[in-house]
Amino acid sequence: MFIPLYDHNGLVHVMRPVVTWGLIAANAIVFFFVQQSGLSEAVNVSSYSFGLIPSVFFDIKDLTPELQMVPEGATIVTYAFLHADFMHLAGNMLFLWVFGDNVEDAMGHVRFLIFYLACAAAGGLAYSIADYGSDVPLVGASGAVSGVVAAYLMLHPKVKIWVLALGRLPLRLSAQWVLGAWVLYQVFNALFTEAGNVAWSAHIGGLLAGAILVLIMRRRGVPLFDRGL
Repeated sequence: MFIPLYDHNGLVHVMRPVVTWGLIAANAIVFFFVQQSGLSEAVNVSSYSFGLIPSVFFDIKDLTPELQMVPEGATIVTYAFLHADFMHLAGNMLFLWVFGDNVEDAMGHVRFLIFYLACAAAGGLAYSIADYGSDVPLVGASGAVSGVVAAYLMLHPKVKIWVLALGRLPLRLSAQWVLGAWVLYQVFNALFTEAGNVAWSAHIGGLLAGAILVLIMRRRGVPLFDRGL
């Protein structure tokens, strides 16, 4: 649909978005070292050990002992640090790189970390409910990143963003058009697309969580919708 490249939106409250950088680094470290750069066997083992499996999360089934690396409840968050392949990782981290710093700026470091993990959990829960009883593990930071996108859209709809449309055409557009179209695309696919390789329900869960949490987790005095810009 589009690839975000850069936003004209400086930081006001923090000098460096260290949590955003740390999350990107954590995802990269897990992919290259735990998942061995996407080698099929490592991806499969990590997906079942740390990914979110609805049938296991709701105690319908149990993992074999050698795959029980963390408590079942912890996978509501650990799944968000795994990725199926390099492009999956790169896409999520690019969105987090472009949009995460300003959301962190609006919330502060600690609250942003809590916000990010809460959006991940909301996305995982939405997937688990939508695919109740499924044995297919959910992996990827998309739920958490969707929450970041929702928060950014509510904070800075008027900010200009450079994007590559259709993967090749550079455009400078307002966030309200770019991210608004992205949100509608997620909703359309969640409602009308059959289940496939993309967990659309996790995106919707993350979006809803992000839109709600930004209302209460932003710093006092930080306006919504670029009021006063």
